[in-house]
Parts: sequence; C-alpha cells; structure tokens
Amino acid sequence: MNLSELPTPALVLDAARVRRNAERMRARVEGMGARLRPHIKTHKCVEVARLQTSAQSSALTVSTLAEARWFAARGFTDLTYAVPIEPGKFDAAIELARDCERLALITDDASIPAPLNAAARAEGVKLDLFLKVDCGYHRCGVEPETVAAFEIPRRILEASHLRFAGILTHAGHSYHSRSLEELRAVARHERDLMVEFAAALRDADVPVPVVSIGSTPTISTVEHLEGVDEARPGNYIFYDAFQATLGSCRFEDCALTVLTSVVHRDTTRRKVVIDAGAIALSKDRGAVDTDPSCGYGRVYDAEGNDLNLRVGALSQEHGIVEVPDDALFDSLKVGARLRVLANHSCLTAAQHPHYNVLDGERIVDRWQIQRGW
Repeated sequence: MNLSELPTPALVLDAARVRRNAERMRARVEGMGARLRPHIKTHKCVEVARLQTSAQSSALTVSTLAEARWFAARGFTDLTYAVPIEPGKFDAAIELARDCERLALITDDASIPAPLNAAARAEGVKLDLFLKVDCGYHRCGVEPETVAAFEIPRRILEASHLRFAGILTHAGHSYHSRSLEELRAVARHERDLMVEFAAALRDADVPVPVVSIGSTPTISTVEHLEGVDEARPGNYIFYDAFQATLGSCRFEDCALTVLTSVVHRDTTRRKVVIDAGAIALSKDRGAVDTDPSCGYGRVYDAEGNDLNLRVGALSQEHGIVEVPDDALFDSLKVGARLRVLANHSCLTAAQHPHYNVLDGERIVDRWQIQRGW
C-alpha cells in the first residue's frame, strides 16, 4: 500500500528510523557501562519493544498496569511500573507480579511500605520497591537531603515481602532547557545527584542495588554514566519536534508523523485546514521555551520534505496551517496529502489505535498500540 491509499488522519511510522534509533541508544547506554530499560509509554507497542530489546534482556519500563499486563503476556516479564504505587492498585500489582519474573514498583511515601508489605504477605508474593527521588523536576519523589529519603528505604528493608530495589529518578525538567549546554547541565546534575545520594545511603548502611535514571534528553546528551546502573529513556525510539528543537536529536531522526489531508482552503486568509486536529496530534505545544512559534507540529509534504510551515491552531478534528507563500498555497488543493511531525510523539501515538509502518515508500505492516490504564 502507498501513503496515498491510507485514509486520513493516519499515524505513520518510519521503520528504518526506528531501527536506527533503537540501535544507537542501545549502543550508547551499554557503551557507557549501564543497562537499558526502555520506557515503552512512548509507543505502547510489542513490535517496537522487540526492536528496543535484545535476546539478553527484555527489561522494560511501563507507565500503566494495562501496559504491564499486555507486555507480560507477550514475554516481557521484567518490568518496572514507574508511577508511584497507591493502595487502590495493590491487588492489581500483586496479581501481575505472579505473571512476572520481576515486577518493581516505586514509592516516595513513607506510609506505603507497611500496607503494601501486608498485602504482599497475605498473597505470598514478594515485590521489588524503588525509592522515587526528585532530582529537580518537582513532580514526584523525595529530595535526597530529607529525613524521608533515608527512612523510606529502611522501612522497605525491614518489610518481610518487599525488596529494596534501589533509587530511581526522572529529569523531566530537562524538557524546559533553553540551550544544549543547559540540557547537558541538567543531565550531569541528574547523574551526579543520584550517584552521590547512593553513596550517602550506603554510608548509612542502606544497600543500593540499582541507581536508575531516565529522560531521553538527558540520556541522549550526558557525557558519561559512571555510578549509574540503569537508564530508562523512552521517547528516543521515535523522537519528535520537541526533542529535535532541544538538541536531543536531529530532525531526520524523528520517526513518527501523522498523515493528513487538506479539507479546506481559505484564499482570503491564506490558510488551509487539515483533518488532523487535537485528537490526532494532541495539544502539546512542545518546545515553546525555545521556539515560541512551534505551534502544534511541523508540516511536511507527503514525501517527508519540510515545508517550513506549522500547525498554528487546533480544534477537535481540524488543524489550521497558515501558508504565506503563494506558490505553495496554490499547490495545496483540497485532498492534498501532508504529514505533520508532532511536537510530542508519546501523546500523539496514544491518540491512535495502530501504526502504519512505512518501509521506503510503502506501508508494509500495521502494529497495534495498547492503550488504557
């Protein structure tokens, strides 16, 4: 099938770029002496996960228990559920652990280990539990200098049916970097803070089996990973306009676009309307700190050539693209096909049921996306 035969809007995945991104990140992380545990929330797709992992390791990071169940049923049984566990999910997590070689959970709350241990003990299951650390993002996690940062690991160690898995963080604030040097500074801080905190815990007689860090921007730019055991980037497998603007990758590394059609031309206002709106693209504004004109995605032609246009506004099913160039505007008739490189591939992918896999100039396969919680 050719791109022209796909109904729009449609999610298009460049298979060659995905394979290249997978191999580069695996080589980068392993070359710096760490293990790669990719975060599959970006793609939620078994075929992509298989490209990210190897025969030696099928370790993954997940963001929902639905993802975890789906991947465990397909042979990925070494999983880290990287959202803080809360009591309403204890039973589901324990049931999932029965189907896993290893299931690790995370917490940053001193009230969690005791009831989680009681629930695990009642079911005869042992769970790995990480301490979530705040390295500057201030979304979740404990700050290393606090009492809780030392108290929570001790409570886990004292629990009969919990194993202290180590310390885990995510430098989500890296996405607000305004320059490559600022991004590299965040990457260094993420690494150094975690290595120093692990040393402080060990000095306090708290063993730290694993130091785990994440974030595609930081792992893509950090100079070394000495003292880090595990890296959990996710977005790298597709990248997106946000990452390319930050400097995590090049635009030619971006593997995911949304195929769309022109459905209306406004000759008075020199704009076209496309059939990819908020539901097809998401409303993530991307790297507005660095590029205030980024809009909701970069517009390419059907062959993937950058037209230097942006999706400037969205409603549910419509995208608005201003086209100041007369010749280009004249070429964009109703029915013309375009491709939008979305700002945030994770959110864009989650809007769709499947990927249309592009190999060269043809659609060669359809890969399912697992959604839900």
